[in-house]
Amino acid sequence: MDRPRSSVVTEGDQRAPQRAFFRSMGLTDQDIHRPWVGVASTWNEATPCNLTLDRQAKAVKEGVKAAGGTPREFVTIAVSDGIAMGHEGMKASLVSREVIADSVELMMNAHGYDALVGLAGCDKSLPGMLMAMARLNVPSIFLYGGTILPGKFKGKDVTVQDVYEAVGAHAAGKMSDADLYEMECNACPSAGSCGGQFTANTMACVAEAIGMALPGSGSPPAVDTARDAYAVECGKQVLRLMEKNIRPRDIMTREAFENAVAIAAATGGSTNSALHLPAIAYECGVSLTLDDIDRISRRTPIIADLKPFGRYTALDVFHAGGIPAIMKSLLDEKLIHGECLTCTGRTVAENLAGVSLKADQDVILPVSRALEKTGGLHILRGNLAPDGCVIKTAGVKRLQHRGPARVFDSEEQCMAAVQAQQIKKGDSVVIRYEGPKGGPGMREMLGVTAAIVGQGLGYEVCLITDGRFSGATRGLMAGHIGPEAIVGGPIALLRDGDIIAVDAERGTIRVELSDEELTRRRAAWKAPPPRYTRGALAKYAKLVGPACFGAVTH
Repeated sequence: MDRPRSSVVTEGDQRAPQRAFFRSMGLTDQDIHRPWVGVASTWNEATPCNLTLDRQAKAVKEGVKAAGGTPREFVTIAVSDGIAMGHEGMKASLVSREVIADSVELMMNAHGYDALVGLAGCDKSLPGMLMAMARLNVPSIFLYGGTILPGKFKGKDVTVQDVYEAVGAHAAGKMSDADLYEMECNACPSAGSCGGQFTANTMACVAEAIGMALPGSGSPPAVDTARDAYAVECGKQVLRLMEKNIRPRDIMTREAFENAVAIAAATGGSTNSALHLPAIAYECGVSLTLDDIDRISRRTPIIADLKPFGRYTALDVFHAGGIPAIMKSLLDEKLIHGECLTCTGRTVAENLAGVSLKADQDVILPVSRALEKTGGLHILRGNLAPDGCVIKTAGVKRLQHRGPARVFDSEEQCMAAVQAQQIKKGDSVVIRYEGPKGGPGMREMLGVTAAIVGQGLGYEVCLITDGRFSGATRGLMAGHIGPEAIVGGPIALLRDGDIIAVDAERGTIRVELSDEELTRRRAAWKAPPPRYTRGALAKYAKLVGPACFGAVTH
């Protein structure tokens, strides 16, 4: 087997010092001269999403060894979006995606590993790992850590989204102290990623649809030891990919990205997919624009009844047939490309040949019984967002809004107003200076959006931001406004009382001001000083590009 990478550290007399290091770790001559496989995970104890990855990584290593390779396990960071939510720590979240991709790239290149199996659990760790695979372009397979089990509150399945919304209900006097505490204690009963079709489970669907994960591997919950069988198979399969010289950029083609957009749309998935897919595509040398995402979403119906807009959790998807069942429903109507190569060495259509929808479930539906005719992600443009913005329409009851602006220059300012019940029906709530550069880090606004929903205003106001939304966000919320405020985008020019009109059906977002008035305001506007002048966030602010291109660093 050809090993052009690892031979630079294992072969020849001049590499005796390197081999001495390997022997100190118990490796034999046979181990040293086999293919080397990096087993990278985002295991940590910071978040339940990553807690089982240590166990699963050990199972991957078993598979690598059984297939004749030498596995080397290493870990990288993973920021918990849920724990970082609602405070300054959330600025680290999107930055961590770049750190994950960079650190895996550095480890793989420094040690000359021939192939990669990447495991990830929390939101930004999934795209970060896929970006590293695309950048390295060595034979690679992705494995999702798995979903959390749903909690129970008053006889109903709940997720952490319900806890965030309970905070808003509690602040509005609609929930007692005792009920809030009971919800807190019961919403998250196990390890695993947040249980609705939030960002982690959306990106797990994406990983299978794009062809980088084994079919069905994204569906079992994190605590199910059946996942270990998938992990072992990942370890074996990556050696087969080496033999066939199948690499990530052979798999992640233009058509594969269209499949990824389609499954995100069909499941009412996270708006963060409109940030992560262009970023992964960038690493592959593939152009994926917001207009592409809008076009594919508008032709793709919603066929999975999943939280935050629907009734079911990721565990229900598993019992209903898993991610392959969703893909088969789309393939049957030619809504995804069946000819795309995958990490199995077979095409999407070949992988799904034996899959059929179960008749005794209503979690995943055939296209003929779709919940909504168009997918859950739409792109809006207008004089408020010339570069575009992203809105999730899945389950949203009202797709139009027109109302006066309530302008806030940070998430904290807005949250204080929400908690004080100062936001009123009909308001257009604006949170700016929270974009990739301006935040920096493009914070998610789940704390704010959930509090608004908890107060019963989720469909009575529209929230507009150059920041992001959590996959758990619901209501009429437009994010990723571009250009962002810190670079002088129109959102920076808004004042309280300006009338903002949003129409998600027509794809428009406008402030009812003349071009002349916007020009006058722009001439008077001055950028605020940077919020950070040193450290990782300052460096990120200088390097990061606009959200419409994935907020990648250059």
